[in-house]
Amino acid sequence: MTVIASRGAGPFIAPAAILSLLVALVPVIFIFYNSTAGGTSVDAFASILGSSLFLRATRTTIEVSLLAGLLSVVLGYIVALHLARQPARRRAALMILVLLPFWTSILVKSYAFTIILGRDGIINSFLSWASGADIALPLIFNRIGVMVGMTNYLTPLVVFPVLASLLAIDPALYRAAEIMGAKPSRIFLTVTLPLSAPGVLAGALSAAVMSLGFFIVPALLGGKQDLMLANLVDFYTREVLDWNVASAVGVILFVLVAIFAVPAMLLRGKQQGVR
Repeated sequence: MTVIASRGAGPFIAPAAILSLLVALVPVIFIFYNSTAGGTSVDAFASILGSSLFLRATRTTIEVSLLAGLLSVVLGYIVALHLARQPARRRAALMILVLLPFWTSILVKSYAFTIILGRDGIINSFLSWASGADIALPLIFNRIGVMVGMTNYLTPLVVFPVLASLLAIDPALYRAAEIMGAKPSRIFLTVTLPLSAPGVLAGALSAAVMSLGFFIVPALLGGKQDLMLANLVDFYTREVLDWNVASAVGVILFVLVAIFAVPAMLLRGKQQGVR
């Protein structure tokens, strides 16, 4: 019945699918074409691969992506675990709070964090008032500011796959563990955590893939040492005006994203196959 319904919906879905494919593919093809100067030269790749600035930006991108993914998984798991233990009606209401960050532009949120984390921001002002001394913690224009901004955006992406895995666990397993005398910590380590691992892995890969292309957060909340590949594309496009090199950086970033995205897609396909 589902197959028949899918086949019947094909002609209606096809125009939107073709349009989406063209919108996604045309810019990518242009970037590949421009990076090789129309298929005649690889000088842009040779130039960028020998650049210490590119190597530093690549290292920073990978470090920031992995760290932001790890922090998002930890925070997202705590939130998902709390949601999973709530009654269905209250869980639905709390999930609205989880979705709230998506309702605000990442640009607006980044500016808001400059007010909260700045030298004279809310946190430093409160600490100065509470301690009676002038406190100016460096919470912005460094790696801390980047992590705060990226984690705020990525955590909801982790919550949903982890929550799905937690809700899929058979409650009878918890009851059986309790009857056998297992304490809550052991139930978590031997039942909850292993059975929710696919959701954790899917959330971590999704967060890492998303974080590879971050531009606004490092530009507004990070320092010079937090330059990422997306910021490097902007630098070569608007400052140096070398579009071939900018396209070469874009191609390398695309390959980097594919390396992270392919395992995530395979894992998601495997999970759907199991269901």
